[in-house]
This record gives sequence, structure tokens and C-alpha cells, in this order.
Amino acid sequence: MILLEPSYKILEETLRERFSNEPEKLVMNVADFDGVTYRVSTPESKSVLNISMSLKCYPGVQQYGADDVLRRIYGDALVAPEPGFDVTIRIDQDNLPADREALIRQIALLKRNALAAPFEAAFAAQTNGQETQLMTVHYREQEAYYIKAQHDRVTVIFSTVFKEETDRIFGKVFLQEFVDARRLPALQNAPQVLYSPREPPLELRGVPGVQDSENVAYVTFVLFPRHFAANVQEDTISRIQLFRDYLHYHIKASKSYMHSRMRTRVDSFLKVLNRAKPEQPDDKKQMKTASGKTFKRA
Repeated sequence: MILLEPSYKILEETLRERFSNEPEKLVMNVADFDGVTYRVSTPESKSVLNISMSLKCYPGVQQYGADDVLRRIYGDALVAPEPGFDVTIRIDQDNLPADREALIRQIALLKRNALAAPFEAAFAAQTNGQETQLMTVHYREQEAYYIKAQHDRVTVIFSTVFKEETDRIFGKVFLQEFVDARRLPALQNAPQVLYSPREPPLELRGVPGVQDSENVAYVTFVLFPRHFAANVQEDTISRIQLFRDYLHYHIKASKSYMHSRMRTRVDSFLKVLNRAKPEQPDDKKQMKTASGKTFKRA
């Protein structure tokens, strides 16, 4: 079982190695979850590094303040995006800050920080006693998450598509466990989770683009002020963004485990069958007469 992190590990390791060695020309294209692509390049000089990100849903989060969030975090390092990308950060390797690890960490969190904008807006509005309109982010093809601040809570709804029948069955089991687990005394303070197969929840009735299909499920998280207080807000945003990836990862891991167990069981059955095969009589087996002479049966 792996631990999914909000930072992009490949980008983090690339920058750490880059900052530890002499500058050199570089062009690297990599991809992350949710169809996100990055380019790390040195188009101007060996010491000036551009980190660009293409995020399909960036126009959606942009209207909820993504530009302001990224400008607050990256400051002057945020420059005009390169052609074909939505965000570009420029780093001068000759003028790195004293805390390089903090810089590497923040750059590796570029996708997470961009997607944090609607969550921050909803949390701030609820803290100030305000309500917001339903904010929609189409982070994947045919999938989206919806955020709305209300007077006493923030509601986050994920829609997810199951492409296979077995995925839908596994997903239903996992998501139902989310609902049932909150009944345990140790988890009473966890966010309330509601699972709705096929039929969208009431908050999404009449919203354009919402699907009503056998392959679609909706998961609602009800977050109360204690879940996004100042000391836990960053962790809450990071973890809830990874919900969809964790769900489908667990589905694939479970299918892989079951297939492995099935192959092991079949192998054991084949060994039993092989041991149970009766020996075939040899018609030409040598025979002995009473006098001790041997002969083969015709």
C-alpha cells in the first residue's frame, strides 16, 4: 500500500538533484495524476530554470482566485506562462534562497496550490459567516468536484466514473465503509460522508453537466469549522484533493490482490490434481516365468 503525497515526487527529486549540481541545459516533460503535465527547461540560460504546468481545469480554478493564491506563495517567481501551459515559475539557480528544501517543496506542490483556491475561498467565506454559490471544478474528463460554503458548514461533493462493472462494485463497498466507519466512537469528529450511487445529491439537482448514470457515483463530505481551522486547513485541503486518486488506487490494488490469490489457489488445485492422477499400466512390462526367465507381454 503506497502513501500518496500532495507533492509531485518526480519534480521534487529533479529539482533537488539540479540544485545540488552545476547548472546545465535541460528539457524534461513529465505527467502527474489528473492529466497534469509539467515541463522543466532552461530556454534562456543554463542557470535560469522554468517550471511550467498544464492543468486542464485551470480556467475553472482561475475564476476562484488561483492566480492570487499562486502569487501569494511564489511571489516574483511566478511569470507569464510559456505557450501551451497555464502556469510558469522561473528560478535563478545562481540566486537560490538559503532554505532550498522549502523552495523545492513549494514548487513540487504547484498543482496542489492551484487546486486549493476554491477550497480557501469557501473556508474563508464560511469563517466570515457568508455563503457562496456552488463552485465547480472539472478536474477530469466527465468528473468534477463541487464546493459550497453554507452558514454552518462547507460541503464538498466528488463525482467519479467507474468504467468497469467490477470497479463499481468495489467502489460501492469502499464508499459505504466511509459512511459506516463514522459510527465508531474514535471517529465521531471525522467529517460526515454521504454516498449516492447514480443519483446526484440534492445540492446538484439542476446543475448543468451533472450526470445520472449507472457508472457515476457521488461522494459528499460535510466539513464543519473544526475541520478547516487555521491549524489544520492546509492538511485538510491536501488530503481531500487526493480522495479520488486514493479511491481508484485502492480499487486497483484490491483487484490485483484478489487476482493474485486466485492464481495461487488455482496453482495449488493443479498440484493436487497432478498428485491424484493414477499411474497408467505398462502393457509391455517385463514378466517372469516360474523358472526365472523374463519376457515382455505382447
